[in-house]
Amino acid sequence: MSCRKFLFLALMLQASLTGCATMSPVPAGGQVFVRGQNDEMVWEKTVDVVHDYFYIERENHFDNVIETQYKVGAGLLEPWQHDSVGFENRLESTLQSIRRKAFVHVTPTGDGYLISVQVYREREDVASQSQMSPGGATFRQYIPLQRELEIDSTDIARGRWIPLGRDPELEQEMLQSLQVRLSR
Repeated sequence: MSCRKFLFLALMLQASLTGCATMSPVPAGGQVFVRGQNDEMVWEKTVDVVHDYFYIERENHFDNVIETQYKVGAGLLEPWQHDSVGFENRLESTLQSIRRKAFVHVTPTGDGYLISVQVYREREDVASQSQMSPGGATFRQYIPLQRELEIDSTDIARGRWIPLGRDPELEQEMLQSLQVRLSR
């Protein structure tokens, strides 16, 4: 085997073995334990991390709960949004409307805090044909134009969403961000 091939294989082996293991891996299950004694600092950093991904709808420090607003998933052409993790999720959000909502619980324990993140995904149910079909947009010559300035948005506001369950990839990424931010 030539020296270049051997060097290339050695570099590929080293790259595959090292990976991105700078932090300890986050355990599965959507929660992580962080050490800390300052309750306010842990809460504020948790809110800061959640705000990197979602807009916060409700924040209750007494109940230790942070609830976010629904957010439509980022597509392939929105790399600055962090709510779609991985190529498959971004592709799915590009081709179909996906929205997510997160619930974060910060539970004080004896020597730290147990932070759990739950992210729920929903897909839009587009069962009927769009109201803006070409047939409805054409004008007939013999009917005078009647202007209606009130918008009938009952069908639009009544959008139906199909629950898809939890989003473990986004939960793990948020937990890793929390671990990094709270370890400083």
